Amino acid sequence: MKTVLFITILSLLLSSDDSMSLDMTSEGDALAATVTDVQAPSEDSLPLITITTQTPLNAREKVGAMMKTVGYEGAIGIKLRGNSSLSFNQKKYTFETRNENGKDSVVSLLGLPAHSKWVLLAPYNDVSMMRDPLAFQLWRDMGHWGPRTVMCELMMDGEYRGIYILAEAIKRGEERVPISKLKKSDVSGRELTGGYMLRIDAYDENDVTFESKIPGIGDGIMNSQITWSIIYPKKDNLQPEQLAYIQNYVDTVEQVIQSDYFADPKKGYARYIDVPSFVDYFIHSELSLNADGYKRSAYFYKEKLHADGSGGKLCAGPVWDYNLAYGNCNFCNANNLEAWCFEGGNTNPTPAFWQRLLQDPAFRRAVKQRYFQLRKDVLSNQRLFQYIDNQAHLLAKSVDHHFETFPELLVSEERKQQLAEQQKQMEEMQKQFEQMRSQGPQGGFPQGGFPMGGFPQGGFPMGGFPQGGFPQGGFPMGGFPMGDFQQGGGGFQFDAIGMFAAYRVSSYDEEIKILKQWLSDRLAFLDKNIERFDRDWQPRVQELVERKMSFPGFGGMFGGMR
Repeated sequence: MKTVLFITILSLLLSSDDSMSLDMTSEGDALAATVTDVQAPSEDSLPLITITTQTPLNAREKVGAMMKTVGYEGAIGIKLRGNSSLSFNQKKYTFETRNENGKDSVVSLLGLPAHSKWVLLAPYNDVSMMRDPLAFQLWRDMGHWGPRTVMCELMMDGEYRGIYILAEAIKRGEERVPISKLKKSDVSGRELTGGYMLRIDAYDENDVTFESKIPGIGDGIMNSQITWSIIYPKKDNLQPEQLAYIQNYVDTVEQVIQSDYFADPKKGYARYIDVPSFVDYFIHSELSLNADGYKRSAYFYKEKLHADGSGGKLCAGPVWDYNLAYGNCNFCNANNLEAWCFEGGNTNPTPAFWQRLLQDPAFRRAVKQRYFQLRKDVLSNQRLFQYIDNQAHLLAKSVDHHFETFPELLVSEERKQQLAEQQKQMEEMQKQFEQMRSQGPQGGFPQGGFPMGGFPQGGFPMGGFPQGGFPQGGFPMGGFPMGDFQQGGGGFQFDAIGMFAAYRVSSYDEEIKILKQWLSDRLAFLDKNIERFDRDWQPRVQELVERKMSFPGFGGMFGGMR
């Protein structure tokens, strides 16, 4: 989607939707949880998690609660997670298992490896309820650590909350991201070289951040600044020498990739990055066509240099946040089967090093070789469809209850026709706005922001929406938001599921059919184009231009935004 205003607002809403605080598990005495006599679920039902809160939940800090499920009954600390998703009827949660003293307690939950840090992902705006588990499974099948998951149902304070995904949080450790522990005393020599965990995402006061020296890319973006967060070591433990080291290393990686000698096998990018992980991350991201691909929830880690001088390179991964991937999103070209994710969209900037890597024939050859190797097994249509069928069968006994709890997730056939008509209106509106934008100074708004004094011609776009107002029933499908504000008793009603969706369905079976067809079509596109990677295929190269988000005609919060 190319409408800059809509996308700018959307990027602000989404900017920290799934950002995480990566606390390390306490390494003191971790007491085993009490194994209870909770009745085991039947073979064809999902395990049930019951949580009883003691204090109202918030998104800032964990509060005490009690949790009960098969094999565990004990205390937890829990908080809400997300940003725009906080408005959803089904909430996401981050929690940690605790002992009677309120300290971290390392336990195994529903068969997952023991730890204390966990996430309950709400698949609210993913009707299939399997896009995150699918993405994580594919990353693991490609040979990397990715969050393991268990599908479950949640009861909170006596109320049914629907189907959830119990997932491992992204943490450092033997059973999680395999990097060395950095001590405060590790400030020189080989000990300083690892391990670090980084993320490109929204950030908060708990993160230590630094800005990339290389502008990001994307069509119509108003801000080209890439910000890196140091997720591990945590802010309280990170030493100045460690901050300086990892920032300098990332600066070196990005500047070498943009240099004239970037493809040199000895002094180019291969000296600094773990190329196989970047190849796999590229393939994984392009298959998913994730609207946030590369630019949000994008993790990297750096292991310690080995004693023989090998290793210690920057690795791509693990993967996170794919509920709006695999054809389930209406912006950033995420519903365009022939788009490339690495080229960026028009929300947040995409790191330019991905387009630069694709300019190296050796990197493209590596992608081609690896891709067609994976297509024989991990990425075969048969294996992907079998996973989807298995997940659908697993959820079969619970989906009706889930959709009865959240009836807004499914729409009638009549409503789908209404949305299709609204889609046509939005497409026409977008064409008008793009024409207006192309006729402005230098093909866009001055200083990368809105025109001085406000919107052009007194409104947006071209003086107003079609027919002088909002389309009947809400915004159309394929735009932002899709039926977001609907007329109802006493005013407008918020339709969170329609806000981002590329399509709507009337049944769970219809959703599964669409997901399978989308994957088949996307793989066909990749087959055709990646096969050309070592011959005549070339990436579209976007110029690296420094942009700052600016709203000259507005005061308040927008005036200082970058």
